This record gives sequence, C-alpha cells and structure tokens, in this order.
Amino acid sequence: MEREIDRQIGAASAVKRALSRSFVVKKEPTVMDQTTFNLLHPKRAEVTWQLDPPVGPSGSRDIPIIVPLVASWRKSAVLRSTNVPRQASSSSSSSSSSFSSSRLRQNEILLCSLSISHPTSLIRKMSRFKRAGNVDSLAGFRTPKPEAAVPYGLLKAARKSGQLNLSGRGLTEVPQNVYRLNIDEPAEAQENVAFGGSDRWWEQTNLTKLLLSSNQLIHLSEDIKLLPALTILDLHDNQLSSLPSTLGELQELLQLRLSHNKLSSLPTEVCSLNNLRSLTLQQNLLETVPEKIGELGNLTELVTHHTLTSVFDMKEDLDLSNNLLKHLPSSVGRLSALQKVSLCHNKLSSLPDSLGQLANVKLLDCSHNELTDVPVSLAGMLALEQLYLRHNKLRQLPQLPAPSLREVFAGNNRLELLEAEQLSCLSAVTLLELRDNKIRNLPEEIALLLTLTRLDLTNNDISTLPASLSLLPNLKVLLLEGNPLRGIRRELLAVEEAEGTAEPTAMTLPSEGLVNTHNIKTLKMLEYGNKQAASVPDEVFDAAVHQAVTSVNFSRNQLTVFPPRLLELRSSLSDINLGFNRLSCCSDICSLQQLTHIDLRNNQLTDLPSEMKNLSKLRCIVLNYNRFSSFPEALYQIVTLETVMLGNNQVGGVDPSRLMQLLSLSTLDLSNNDLLSVPPELGLCTSLRCLSLEGNPFRTPRAAIVAKGTDAVLEYLRSRIPT
Repeated sequence: MEREIDRQIGAASAVKRALSRSFVVKKEPTVMDQTTFNLLHPKRAEVTWQLDPPVGPSGSRDIPIIVPLVASWRKSAVLRSTNVPRQASSSSSSSSSSFSSSRLRQNEILLCSLSISHPTSLIRKMSRFKRAGNVDSLAGFRTPKPEAAVPYGLLKAARKSGQLNLSGRGLTEVPQNVYRLNIDEPAEAQENVAFGGSDRWWEQTNLTKLLLSSNQLIHLSEDIKLLPALTILDLHDNQLSSLPSTLGELQELLQLRLSHNKLSSLPTEVCSLNNLRSLTLQQNLLETVPEKIGELGNLTELVTHHTLTSVFDMKEDLDLSNNLLKHLPSSVGRLSALQKVSLCHNKLSSLPDSLGQLANVKLLDCSHNELTDVPVSLAGMLALEQLYLRHNKLRQLPQLPAPSLREVFAGNNRLELLEAEQLSCLSAVTLLELRDNKIRNLPEEIALLLTLTRLDLTNNDISTLPASLSLLPNLKVLLLEGNPLRGIRRELLAVEEAEGTAEPTAMTLPSEGLVNTHNIKTLKMLEYGNKQAASVPDEVFDAAVHQAVTSVNFSRNQLTVFPPRLLELRSSLSDINLGFNRLSCCSDICSLQQLTHIDLRNNQLTDLPSEMKNLSKLRCIVLNYNRFSSFPEALYQIVTLETVMLGNNQVGGVDPSRLMQLLSLSTLDLSNNDLLSVPPELGLCTSLRCLSLEGNPFRTPRAAIVAKGTDAVLEYLRSRIPT
C-alpha cells in the first residue's frame, strides 16, 4: 500500500513540475466555474492548482493530485482522487509510514470525459499540447459570425469612389453602416496609423451614388439624411410603401428612381429638392401628386408613361406611368424647363389649363387615359411638335393653332367629324393619325395641309374621298384600309409593279413598299426582314442615308455574308438583328462600335471573331441555334455583357473563373447543349439571375434541382465546391 502511494506521489510531483512550465495556474482549484468550463477545447488541457493547500489531519497540508480537464466530449465522469498528506515535521515521520483510510480525505473533481489512465501518459499528452503553439484553442467554441449583408470590401471601395452598388442582394433593410459610411471611422484607422502606407484610408470621398434597386426593401430609414452628398439614389424594384420625410434633406440629389414599388403617396418634402432633374415613379399606386411639385423647377422632362430605357441613361424626367392618377395639380404649369410631358397609362379625365404655360414642351403624351376633351389653353405650347392622344374618349379633334406642331396621333378615340376649323390649325403637320375612329367623311379643307406626308385613316366609316385630296403635293402615304369606300377600286390602292421596284405613290400602303421611310425618319429603324432575299438592295441603304439609324432588322432572309453597307451606319447603329439567315462568319460586325444588342440566332456560326472583344458597349448577344462547340472566347472579354443566349448549340463546357469576371452578367442560357458536367465554381457567379441548363447530358445537378430554378442550382453548385 505504501509503495503504491509513494509511486503516486512521485508521479504527481512530475506532473506538477510539467504543469508549472506549460500551463497557467489558477487561484481557485476545487471549484470549476462557468468561465473555466467555456474554455474547454479538444486540443487544450486546463489544470487547476492550489498554491496554499489547507491544513490536513495531524498538522499536514493536503496536496491534491493534479487532474487535467481533457475535453474529448465523451460521457462526463467524477474521479475521486486521494490527497497525499505532506509531513509537517521530522517528528511525525513514524506516523507517516502507514496510512489508514480514515486519514484520507476524498476530493470530487468534475471531469469532461477524462481519458488519461496514467500520469505519465498525461505528461506526454500535455507536452504535445505545448508544442501546438499557434493553435486557436477556442475556435471550436466561438459562435460563427453571421455573414455581413454588405461585404466590408464594398464599403471600403465606396469610401474611395463615392459609389455603392447594392442592387439585387435580397436586402430587406439598408444596413446601418451604409448610412454611416462617411461618419464612422474606418477599421483601418485603428490598425494603420502610418501615413506612408499604400492604403490611404484617410482619403475618403462622400457617397454620391447609392444603388439599392431590385431588393426587398419595405422601408427606408430616416437616417438617409446622413448621406447629404448623394446625387443619384436608385430605389426602383422594391416593396416600399412609404418614404421618409428626411429625403427632402438631400439637396444635391439629381436623380431619384422610385419606380416599381408600392407607393401610394409621395412626401411633399421631395418637392423641395431644388436640383432634382429626374424623378421616376412608374408602376406604383399613386392617385395624386403633391401640389408643390411645381417647385421642382429644374425638371426638364415630365414623363408618366412606361419607358423601356435603361434606368441609368441619365435622362432627366419625372416618370409617373402606370399609376392610378385621376388628376394633376395646377402647379405642374410652373415647371417651365420641361421639354417633354408624358401622362399616359393613368386615369386622367381632364388636363389642367396650366399645361398651356409650358412654352418649352416639345412632346405631350396623354395616351391611354379617359380624356373627353383637351383644353384650348394648350395652344400656348408654342414649341409643341408631337401630340399623342391615342386611346381616350375624344369626340372631336382639338383645335390647337400651335405653329410648330408636326405630328398628331389621335387614333382609337370616338371622333366622328372633322371640321374645317380644326384642320386649318394644322398647317404645319406632316403626320396625322386618325385610325380606329368613327369618321364618316373628309372635308375639302384637307387640301390646306400642304406639308402633310402621311395620313392614316384606317378603320373608319369613310365611304367617299374629296377630290381635293389629290392636291396635297407632299403626301407619300395614305392608309385607307378598313373603310367602306365605294368610289375607288381596290386595285388602285395597291403598289404598281413594274420592272424592278416601283417608287411609292400617294396610294401606297407602307407594308407593301420596299422601304418603310416613316420608320426610318421617326423610329430610326431600318427594316428589310422576312423577304427570303440573298442580299439587301442598295435602295434600302440609300433610304437610310443621313438618318442616324439606330436599329436594323434584316432577319428571315437568305443572307450568307454580312451586308457590307451596314458599315455606313457605324456611327449610330446600336441594335442589329440578322437572325434566321445563313451566315457562317460575321467579322465585319466588329466595326460597329456602338452596338448594344446583337441577334444572330438560327445561323451557321461556329465561332466569333476575336475582334468582337472591342465592342465595349455590348450588353446582349443572342446566338441560339448555331453550331458552337465551345463557349466563344471573345465573350469572356466583353465585361459589359448582361445577357448571353447560347441555347441549342453543341457547347461542351464553360470556364466559371472567366465568367466571374463578367460582373454584369445576369442571364446565361446554356440549355440544350452538350455539357457533360457543370463546374461547381459556376455557383460563385453571384450576378446571375437566370441560368438555363435544361436539356444537357450531365447527371448532377439532378433534374429536380434544375427544375427549382436558378437560385437552387447556384446554391447546389456552391455546396459542391471542395473545401
């Protein structure tokens, strides 16, 4: 018995010496508090040691055998360890030779799955812990920090550039650190105080551009006032039902985008933004506009119809389209800088007389409302050139002696009579659209419209035409289909065909002519599609000379080469459609530097020229139904791309690391190709909003996951990335 005790004492002394060199000694040994317990880790041994042991029986001091708390997280246990008394003096040596159980005091020490069977093995284990050195002993016990809604890197870059793009991040609220971006001290200020460092954190720029579109924001904090330098604030495509009044404190604001929300009202404070030039409010639930809107004196364009233009094309406007507006405040007449007023797609039954005060307005669009008449005060719009009144309830043509009026669109109304007084006011009109009404006859005074080039009377009740109609010297297009005409034979309305192509006459239907000159001049669109032609006639290009054409449609022909004369339109052409032809090469297209949209579907292309990487404005390219066997190399280098359509080809793979460089890419169609596998790294292309992979021979992700949509596919791919 004594030998065993001596052996334990020797082992305990060795443990004590080892622990004194390796571990921190704690003052309170016998009670393990909550803090000590929280410090446990599978790779760390915590020990306790009593510096001043209590006095035991017979004047001895009890030294507890040191017990390490080794956390391997098995079943907890309680170890009863015998305290070995230390002799108080040499006189007590005789009594120390034998120990009875009554002289032994038991200590209970809570262990977390003690897995050491012998003290020497304990020493070996602790020596390994000591060598661990840089191991983070608390890593397994720390609660993982939630991923920040806005990466710190974005905030850091925004401090330098003054621009922050948080669009499409699924935010339900704007993080507080965004509002305080230019107020709070950056973390770098605490870490790096050397002014010679490369990271010049003290050189900050006030945030001027904040993009929060396409999120799930339901409210905007009043802390928006903490960003007084903002010039552009984009909140379109969210769930906002109201706006904070502090928005009126952003006096530097030039553009405010609020379309596609759930706004039922607009705070009057917005009307105090004196520098505001662009305010978009379409696709909301607005029934009224604040009376103080007239204080926005710098607005140059008031638009209330739905537009398809980019939200960042810097167009200065007030867009209220697709709302529930029933009337406009009279103060709108004070917006003297306006050049365009568009009020379509609302429920307006009347227009304020004050509109006539807008002497600089060139376009007035009141289409798709419930107007029964137009105020005569509009005659004060001396600069008015285009008037749109389609789809209303007008019973008579407005009498507007506007000297600059060139185009009047009054189709789809309830007009029955055209009076001489009304026509006499249109002396400068070149285009008059009166289709889909109930007009029964034309007055002889129609001959007063000496500048008229296009007259559309389709689908009316006209049975006879006045002889004076033949006296119009500039009339090029007369549309009469859908009328019960009796005095003119149908064949006189058709295009006369002779050898070659006949010039259009006054009775030519534009759909039957070689070139639609009206579309060229008004829409800047050149069309020669669905002709099954092997080449495009020179007459088509001749008609587009000096017209700054922006869109070309030569689809559904038999073209085998790129029309060379398209290069004559290089300075203005932005949209080209050459789909459904037989093109195998399109090298010349690389010279059209203004292109933003290319449609080459249903051709015989196998690759794209490397020079296409120079199309720095290209946003969309459609290449479906061609013969591509790989993802075109040139597309990886066009960083402006937003949409790539490559469905129904033979593409065998993509490089996700290069796709990630296309930061604006939101739509990628790779359906019905030859993809045998989908690289997991494709899930890191976080800008993608639509990824089509159907109809490929890969096994993973499974069809059930693909059917769930883009988000499910990207999440699955990210989970497969090796760690």
